[in-house]
Amino acid sequence: MNLYVISGVTGMTGNELARQLTSAGHKVIVFDNFFASSIKTVEDILDREGFVFHEYDLNSPEHMALLKEEAGKEKDGCSQFIYVNCAAVVHTEHFYHVDRTFETNVLGMKSFLDQAVELGAYAYINCSTSEVYSMNSWSEKGVAEDEYLMLAHAEHSQRTSYAVGKLMTEFFMRDAVIQGKIKGCSVRFANVYSKNELYPKHIIPHILNQLRETGGVCLLENSRVNRRTFLHNEDSCAAVAALMATPEALDGTVYNVATDEEISILGLVGLCAEKLGIKDPAITFKGYRESDPERRILRTEKIRRRTGWSPRISLDEGIQMCVEEMG
Repeated sequence: MNLYVISGVTGMTGNELARQLTSAGHKVIVFDNFFASSIKTVEDILDREGFVFHEYDLNSPEHMALLKEEAGKEKDGCSQFIYVNCAAVVHTEHFYHVDRTFETNVLGMKSFLDQAVELGAYAYINCSTSEVYSMNSWSEKGVAEDEYLMLAHAEHSQRTSYAVGKLMTEFFMRDAVIQGKIKGCSVRFANVYSKNELYPKHIIPHILNQLRETGGVCLLENSRVNRRTFLHNEDSCAAVAALMATPEALDGTVYNVATDEEISILGLVGLCAEKLGIKDPAITFKGYRESDPERRILRTEKIRRRTGWSPRISLDEGIQMCVEEMG
């Protein structure tokens, strides 16, 4: 039996990862403060053997001291002891406010990493973001992990503060591995979605909720041209599991995790409407988001080559799962 300590467990990758790990007979000590999620995403496993949940805040020294004490006691007798940081301020509305993302995404990640090192954890998985690519978010073949980054400057967009913060966590991760303190890596996820996501602050639940309630949808002006890829959370957590199971991949570097299935936002509305049985949904446009890249395409050859991972759930299948969950 392995022991996993997971932050941000009610988020899109954390809840499914905990579900799969406990199904495999492992123990997970998990926590969340519900800033961007809900306990409902893990209601089905709250009573499962091996699932230990706490309403803790990553930024609370008192909570993290309690977590450290418990993890330190429980690690003995476990085959492996791994930390996974899924905590992140991910809603786009917060990207433009530096103070809303810095404490959790940078300071919280670093203190969580320090705790893992101090307790002698085998590995630490740092969930980062494709926002790191900022102004260089796509090319004809997609952007790779080792390409130079082109970031917006402070006078252009505050949004880039989120990207810079997550990029800093990748340096913390790599530095810890270089110094021989721990094994681990960082994961740059593309747009992850989940059937359990309740808050319409991301595009898929926003579209589905508005279509169901009004038969139409209101989008930002950016949506006239924007295109994205969308990764189901079962595939995102499968990528984390694949990395944890591949020692040579835990080298401190970065892995893109995404799907190649690109779709326009308008095409996404059409797909969601089809699944809901709505023909010709009314689309209106209001508002504009600065520094929102028209496309974001990630190359994923590195994780596929090193671990054998690949996405399994198509967008068509994933949207159908979301619709069925809505009832």
